[in-house]
Amino acid sequence: MKNKYSDLIEQSFEFPNEEFSIEENELLWYDVPLMDVIKQYGTPLRIAYLPKIGMNIQKARRMFNVAMAKVDYKGSYNYCYCTKSSHFSFVMEEVLKHNVNIETSSAFDINLLEALDEQGLLPKDTYVICNGFKRPQYIENIQNFINKGFKNVIPILDNKFELESLLDGFDGVLNIGIRLATEEEPKFDFYTSRLGIGFSDIVPYYREVIKKNKQVNLKMIHFFINTGIKDTAYYWNELRRAVELYCCLKQECPELECLNIGGGFPIQAHLDFIYDYEYMAEEIVAQIKNICETNGVPEPNIFTEFGSYTVGESGAMLYSIVNQKQQNDRERWNMIDSSFMTTLPDTWAINQRFPFLAINNWDKEYERVHLGGLTCDSEDFYNAEVHSNAIFLPKMSLSKEQYIGFFHCGAYQEALSGFGGIQHCLLPAPKLVVIDRDENGDWYTKLFAKEQSYKSMLKILGY
Repeated sequence: MKNKYSDLIEQSFEFPNEEFSIEENELLWYDVPLMDVIKQYGTPLRIAYLPKIGMNIQKARRMFNVAMAKVDYKGSYNYCYCTKSSHFSFVMEEVLKHNVNIETSSAFDINLLEALDEQGLLPKDTYVICNGFKRPQYIENIQNFINKGFKNVIPILDNKFELESLLDGFDGVLNIGIRLATEEEPKFDFYTSRLGIGFSDIVPYYREVIKKNKQVNLKMIHFFINTGIKDTAYYWNELRRAVELYCCLKQECPELECLNIGGGFPIQAHLDFIYDYEYMAEEIVAQIKNICETNGVPEPNIFTEFGSYTVGESGAMLYSIVNQKQQNDRERWNMIDSSFMTTLPDTWAINQRFPFLAINNWDKEYERVHLGGLTCDSEDFYNAEVHSNAIFLPKMSLSKEQYIGFFHCGAYQEALSGFGGIQHCLLPAPKLVVIDRDENGDWYTKLFAKEQSYKSMLKILGY
């Protein structure tokens, strides 16, 4: 009878794969033996595997360039990284090694880019797409950044009153974009996104304000789908509307040359995740080209803004099971040595699920369990996967500790939980370790942050 944990995983998924494998009943992640990392640093432990960032950037760039070659697309492809997904220096440095452009969301994002510029890591010809609602400090930072020689900064107008503020005290020519307020999915609480300018208002606004101002060049139309790039009628309809708008404006705005299809590729949320990235890239490019040809305008340069796709699959969170509680005749609770609410806030905030595997004891029998966090909050638990209404782990044994890992959680989790701040029930933020490879391909680790101390918390609280 096949009742080992290894049997369960191998029967349920295509396993092993290019990401996960097993050696001596212990899990390897991109050929990194995770038990070795745990033995060195302990748990709870957040890790970032940097090579995965470059792998995904190159994959997307290759797919779009191949798609363009197939249909003889005349425009260029431009990859942007959304800084809001992860602002860490090691992430930004790795991203910029691959010659990508940047998308910002707030005033401090520009300060971050200034620091990278001072280190010589940010080329002056980098496109910097400035999204978000722009308060005075954000506007001032954008103006200063352009004056430092970054001529490819493109503020995206979120509304019709931002342009006046952007031009106030600015002497040069300003290249701008306009964000289209897309329609939300039918199940959403409201019909139109609060972000951007209404579809019917954009052309009149261009004619009445932008076209008459010789200091302003409209360079980009930007549209963003909250649910990301998916093969749905909703997505294709919104893409078509955006391209049609681009074509309408292009006919009277010769300097318009870029279409930003914000809203990124999805990442793997479970081990049997299926998504045809190549098909989607080819279909996007083909549809843009066909609509432009129908309207008799040149194809735009395509910009994508990939945040989670860039960095999400590079992150993991490792825990140990500290004990098991039998609450009734059916429910077993394996208690982790941290909290889901403080380390993986998306699991309770939006019911996000991540690929989840045992790190060791793959030769043991498995059992169905619930996972509980250490906080006193009833929402601090994890008890179901995307593909299943249950989770399974090797049976608990008093003689050998059990470790578990959640993967592809490298985007947003630290920012949402407040890295280094005050955690729920004053649970400390875990250690953060970066894993990279040297010129010989050998992996190595570097401790980026120690586990948060009680002194740092008390200082924040004023003690």
